[in-house]
Amino acid sequence: MDVVVFGAGSLGSLLGGLIAREHAVTLVGRDPHVAAVRESGLRVTGAVTADVAPAATTDGTDLAADLAVVTVKAFDTADAARVLATGDVDAVVSLSNGLGNDETLAGHLDCPVLAGTTTYGAVLDDPGVVRCTGVGEVALGPREGGESAVVDRVGTVFEAAGVRTTVAADMPRRLWAKLAVNAGINGVSALARVENGAVRSGDANDVARRAAVETAKVARASGVDLPDDVAVERVEAVAEGTAANRSSTLQDVEAGRRTEVDALHGAVVERGEELGVETPVNRTLAGLLRTWERERGLREE
Repeated sequence: MDVVVFGAGSLGSLLGGLIAREHAVTLVGRDPHVAAVRESGLRVTGAVTADVAPAATTDGTDLAADLAVVTVKAFDTADAARVLATGDVDAVVSLSNGLGNDETLAGHLDCPVLAGTTTYGAVLDDPGVVRCTGVGEVALGPREGGESAVVDRVGTVFEAAGVRTTVAADMPRRLWAKLAVNAGINGVSALARVENGAVRSGDANDVARRAAVETAKVARASGVDLPDDVAVERVEAVAEGTAANRSSTLQDVEAGRRTEVDALHGAVVERGEELGVETPVNRTLAGLLRTWERERGLREE
């Protein structure tokens, strides 16, 4: 199967590298990483290892593929959709953080768009070298829930490449559960400059739990059954399992990059406002991260 991975940063490169063990893969990303992959191939190190030679390009226009895996930052999803629309893709799955990415893709593309989540951890150590910091799983399914033959085929692609995969009929719930995890870990870890494990206890744990519970309340108001205790348990399980990892938001802050705050804490606040659910902890975390971005010229509004 021909697979395009649109957004070949750390996660995209890891998944693209693993899929390339069994399928023809094209990575769409930025130099110098793309140039290094073209010249010397892609090396996967860490918890999973591989040496593969996928195609790589900085220009994602006019590409044809059986499947596109979108792993860009949430704020780049609309641009990715417009670029993918110039080509011919049979199916797309979004693995980006936050809410609404699948809807954005579906608004631009005339093909099945699947929702997905992943708990794989990855860091780009050098151009052409990605390190797997934790073996997780990819869950994917129809964005509205249920089953489909397209999902089954895509799941087979991931599984054949050795990627731990769950074909799920409850993706709306899984997306909200993942958002609760991000709400509980990302902003707290980034603002405190701590690894994920630090949210398991003390003041950080209290803030993380409250942010997750707010997310669960908004999920239920949206018609998705996500109990408070399940949201909190997911946060603490992920914090335990990835204790030594730095969240994606912390990595962005340390690198001086724009964060995904709008699709994480901001999404909880925005949906809560629409549904009449108070979200003071997520509002505070979003406000602080947005202030940090404005002070560094990373956002205007």
